[in-house]
Amino acid sequence: MTSISRSALPLSGVRVVDFGQYIAGPAVAMILGDLGATVVHVDPPGGPLWDNPANAILNRNKLAVTIDLKTLEGIQEARALIAGADIVIENFRPGVMARLGLDFEALRTARPELITLSIPGFASNDQLRRDWRAFETVIAASSGVFTDMGLNRVLMGINPSFSPLPLASAYGTMLAASATVLALQARERTGHGDHIEVPLASAVMEGLSYNSIKIDDYPLRYQTQREREIERRQREGLPMDMSYEDLQEFLDPFYRSYMCSDGRMFYVVCPSHKNHAKRCLQALGLYDALAAEGLREEEDTYLPVSQWSSDVSLGVYPLPKHWADKIAARMKEVFLTRTAAEWERIFGEGLFPGAPQRWLEEWISDDHANAASLMIEVDDPVYGRMTQPGPMAWLQESAEAMLTPQPRRWGSVDEALELLSSTGSLQVSAVTASNSGGWLDGVKVLDLCNVIAGPHSAAYLARFGAEVIKIDPAKPLYDCWNTVIFGMSHMRGKQSVLLNIGSPDGRVVFEQLVKSVDVVVWNATDRQVKSMGLDAESLKALNPNAIFCQLDCFGGVRKGPRTDYLGYDDLVQSATGIMLRFGGSMQTPEEHAHVGTIDVMCGFGAALGVAAALYQKSKTGIVGRPRTSLSALTGLAQIPFCYEYEGRGPFDEPSGRDIKGYDALSRLYETGSGDYILLCATEKDLPRLVTVEGLEGLGSVAVPDREGWLARAFMSAPAETWQHRLLRADVGVSLCENIETIRARSARVSDETPGTDRGSYSFSIFPDHPSGHAVTQLDPFAIRPTVGKVIAVTPAEKYGASTRSVLRALNYTDAEIDRMIASETASETWSAEYLPS
Repeated sequence: MTSISRSALPLSGVRVVDFGQYIAGPAVAMILGDLGATVVHVDPPGGPLWDNPANAILNRNKLAVTIDLKTLEGIQEARALIAGADIVIENFRPGVMARLGLDFEALRTARPELITLSIPGFASNDQLRRDWRAFETVIAASSGVFTDMGLNRVLMGINPSFSPLPLASAYGTMLAASATVLALQARERTGHGDHIEVPLASAVMEGLSYNSIKIDDYPLRYQTQREREIERRQREGLPMDMSYEDLQEFLDPFYRSYMCSDGRMFYVVCPSHKNHAKRCLQALGLYDALAAEGLREEEDTYLPVSQWSSDVSLGVYPLPKHWADKIAARMKEVFLTRTAAEWERIFGEGLFPGAPQRWLEEWISDDHANAASLMIEVDDPVYGRMTQPGPMAWLQESAEAMLTPQPRRWGSVDEALELLSSTGSLQVSAVTASNSGGWLDGVKVLDLCNVIAGPHSAAYLARFGAEVIKIDPAKPLYDCWNTVIFGMSHMRGKQSVLLNIGSPDGRVVFEQLVKSVDVVVWNATDRQVKSMGLDAESLKALNPNAIFCQLDCFGGVRKGPRTDYLGYDDLVQSATGIMLRFGGSMQTPEEHAHVGTIDVMCGFGAALGVAAALYQKSKTGIVGRPRTSLSALTGLAQIPFCYEYEGRGPFDEPSGRDIKGYDALSRLYETGSGDYILLCATEKDLPRLVTVEGLEGLGSVAVPDREGWLARAFMSAPAETWQHRLLRADVGVSLCENIETIRARSARVSDETPGTDRGSYSFSIFPDHPSGHAVTQLDPFAIRPTVGKVIAVTPAEKYGASTRSVLRALNYTDAEIDRMIASETASETWSAEYLPS
């Protein structure tokens, strides 16, 4: 294999100074380093504030130096490093860096080309929370992550529920990394740098945006069996006490795990698609019998259910309960006839989605993960040969250089200054007079994606000024639960075109659109990309300047045995150990709440790839092909424990339904009001804790007895009282908030602003939403530039609403467009109703 130098990477020559601690700040700098940047990492005396082997991952490709920012000498050293940097990163509480003498606003006044990034726990304009000790779990509890954590947990009465996945940091990392590189490419055009704030609380809300949307008069057809059961129990005053076993019978047969002959569970994710469920039943040998018993496939499932010829249609989610029960019972029997590995091959080669349940430890050593470079080997100076997550996003042409990162190393400030100066100084365009536009003004994007990850990436680009045209088939492949409900989030700010690009006339239109844009985004496998003529050579002939961004489920830098297998968010959760950790055992896997957990993270990864490609193109003229995958992002989502080395301790991170936290000082506690708080403290906080009213005796309690002692203590007062007392002592704490409550108190009628001025949480109510329903949605507010403009993207238009206007812009006459519609080459709608009833 030809060796590729790091100088070929898109961010080669970019200089970064990383003051970050814990996960998000160092992870952003790690990603920039993976993409070729030169990175100096700054630790305080005594080393990183977070003592975890994951620091070996977070600090690869970095030179680490020790600086005491509380001394004049340390501040002078830090300023010297910043003077040689293009990008500076920190993730402390708002105002900390300025109080230390490193005021980003002043630094940028002196050097307008400088890009500075702050990643606080809560927003600097959040007067209530900005000064809290915003650890990962505090942010999660405050943002509603642990409450109503999935329909399963609600029905089982496990509420709130705990998860060790650092979702706030993971979403914040991908948002901040993509925003930083978008600002970098905009600097090439304008000469202006920027200051960017990405509050982690806002980032996790964006990551969970598909879970916080509220649609008034939500049609009953979209309610799952579990949602109906929750409503029934609430209405009748019944307890939420369903067992795990009983809960399984409320799951859709094409969206659940089945036991195989080898004792391993296999997760099937085939709902909503016109072909996947049918292929699944055919492969299982069940289709003909079920069809004979009345299982139907409605020709047009976008009609109101009242107009269907039957009460059921295969490929529509959710199925009626009596059909779901019948299909699931037969599927259970068939799955027991083969091993999970055999079923994986049958599903993968049959082009429908399913994957075995694996533990993280198995994924790290998995043949596909290693062959595809989703996991890579690094010779760390502390842990030796270490398996680490591979790149999160990459450009296809230079990605090989990312597979052999330099292990972290330590040096002096003088060495760091020499490293930054030897990298050279990037030539920056002269500062222009206009700097009030979006980072992507003038950039045109063609979005060919479906479900969540791909279309979410293009919607994210739209908030920075990109013009996005979304193409969907003239006749839908997915049901309206998948397209319309999800689309209310990811279709915002886009023009929707319905086009059969496989037909001769549709192909002509498609090629015209490809020729007219700067970026094409598609979540597809290599096989699909080649068949559509969007591989590197074919696209070069069509539009040599177009950047093609590809997302898929199992792809990595290299080809692996399962690269072309289809899959969704849930499948990488099962393949990489997330579902087994959440459920606690092979017999009790659960999808990690919430909808789009990995999908949205991957969407931000695709945006990062597009940003890196745009920067490279503007800098060198080279047109790259960015890529990412759902599997690649699971390494970031699990970074506190996603590694292996000789002598590593057991994979014993918190798992299962009954886990409430890490230990007695860091867990969920019920209080006297019946509400829960999240306590986040360590042994170092013990002197603070014993000053808190009601906790004075904690210092004399034996370590093994602390949990019971604290549980009794917290029952003595209401949750809000405990939060007030602990905050006053500067101890990490939060009420366990609820997403619905956060939305209710943070929502306003849309005022066409992006919400960046409204603290850590911001929603808009659209009473006149194009759907005809009143809709409340999270604002596009987690990225807060000082220079670049963020747009309050418009509500999602009805699918097909822009078909005619886009075709007219390509110089088609109305008569020609009418003929295309008559021949089903194009369409202006899938249904009479925006949200079919």
